[in-house]
Amino acid sequence: MTRRTLRIAAVLGSAGMLGGAFFAQAVASPLKSEPTSQPRHVLLLSVDGMHQSDLAWYVAAHPNSALAQLVDAGTQYTHASTTIPSDSFPGMVAQLTGGSPGLTGVYYDDAWNAKLLPAGTTNCKGVKPGVEIDFTEDLDKNKSSPDAGEGLGGLPGSILQMTGSPQKLIDPSKLPVDPKTCKPVYPHSYLQANTVFEVAQNAGLRTAWSDKHAAYEILNGPTGTGIDDLFTPEINSDANGYPAGNDWTTDNKATEQYDNYRVQAVLNEIDGFNHQHTDRVGTPAIFGMNFQAVSTAQKLPSSDGLQGGYTNKSQPGPLVVKNLGFVSDEIGRMVSELRKRHLDKTTTIILSSKHGQSPTDPNALNRIDDGPLLDGLNAAWKKTHPKAAPLVAHAVDDDGMLIWLSDRSKAATDFAKAYLLAQHGNGTDINKAPKAFAHSGLETVYAGAAAAKYFGVKPGDARVPDIFGISQYGVVYTGGTKKVAEHGGAHSDDLNVPLVISGAGVPTKVVDGAPVETKQIAPTILSILGLDPASLVAVDKQHTEDLPIR
Repeated sequence: MTRRTLRIAAVLGSAGMLGGAFFAQAVASPLKSEPTSQPRHVLLLSVDGMHQSDLAWYVAAHPNSALAQLVDAGTQYTHASTTIPSDSFPGMVAQLTGGSPGLTGVYYDDAWNAKLLPAGTTNCKGVKPGVEIDFTEDLDKNKSSPDAGEGLGGLPGSILQMTGSPQKLIDPSKLPVDPKTCKPVYPHSYLQANTVFEVAQNAGLRTAWSDKHAAYEILNGPTGTGIDDLFTPEINSDANGYPAGNDWTTDNKATEQYDNYRVQAVLNEIDGFNHQHTDRVGTPAIFGMNFQAVSTAQKLPSSDGLQGGYTNKSQPGPLVVKNLGFVSDEIGRMVSELRKRHLDKTTTIILSSKHGQSPTDPNALNRIDDGPLLDGLNAAWKKTHPKAAPLVAHAVDDDGMLIWLSDRSKAATDFAKAYLLAQHGNGTDINKAPKAFAHSGLETVYAGAAAAKYFGVKPGDARVPDIFGISQYGVVYTGGTKKVAEHGGAHSDDLNVPLVISGAGVPTKVVDGAPVETKQIAPTILSILGLDPASLVAVDKQHTEDLPIR
């Protein structure tokens, strides 16, 4: 993956597979909360990287697992799609706002804005706009520490004592600056739509969430206060017991350990405490977390003596199988705790994923170094525009290509598109052997006004990429051979994620094969809680519907 601001130049649809699953004959209708004397709860879980095909395979192979029981006790949607781009940030934002990237303004965790000012600006008069929007671990006061710089002793064992208000762990000097106020723009204030947490909080309900960076305080929504308890240990910090510079994703055992801390936080919340288990505050109405272990297992060629990725098309390899089991067992712990606390009858569990991962066919893999492609684009532009700035202002390429240009004219965007589609070369295949690529590894390129139209915004929008390239299947943009999969693109392996609603108020053993989107999770959560989905700006503007319950 390249992130650069040129500072440098299956199917689970058969009844047999579910042991009696059926297609209900009733007309589909939105899920509505039934009257109850007990408070309702929604536990939202994102298994990052998981595909619907992974869920189908695992449930078929492990019919007595917690994942299989979760599916059997609810409704699953076998054709659910996450956002395009299929990145963690827009994927999670969509689930909690009901909006797509064009509306929320969130295209990636690392993007560009043509109107904001560079980080650190204190005197805004006369400063040229245009800045990287880096909402990654780079915002942490100390990104090498699991507590992001809070200064806890005894880490990582003490990580559960980390603050539930991670906004204070963000270094404001690293934030983009608003030219109107000349003040830093925090992630939550960058978001253009409110979240389910804010709606629930306005109704007097408690909220909690756990994610991988302090920058996920974006989920607080524009108020900046939507989540009462937000636990965000830094996943890209130095992992305990590993050499410096090796974060929690470089070894799969470390990723499991990292996920376990956050599972414990959720268990504490089920028990009615804050995530630290220091104050009894009541079980949140909306709470949950994302899992990282499956994503790590899909990306790493190997870890802990096990092969990562997939052995054949949609056939999970040993490391992925191990981690599907890990996630299943951890979900089983949560379900058991809900039963223990007599909350199983009032809690609805929603299982999905921020994104999938591509490719699931190892033979299709082609790792392409995008650095020379971008450098070549700049050099070609320089030949005909010797006095101009480098054309590429910022680029993020995982298994798709997002480029923001310093010149946003039609001539410049057409030039960039033509150049990229003309490039040929060699990448590396699954065995690290040379593998030819054409058209920069791209299948389709949207440039300028076409890119804006693709995302549903007006041409010249300050946030939209000037070039959006959909890669050929199997292409991963990376300069090395340490990855066998990535996300961020628009292939079905990126998009087709699981979506299951299980537990209180949900019909059991139902399989729905109609196309749905993960952004429909947001209004569905509010309906479950008896709140108005139209309270969400994105739901109102994009007419995002509840998930149908048959």
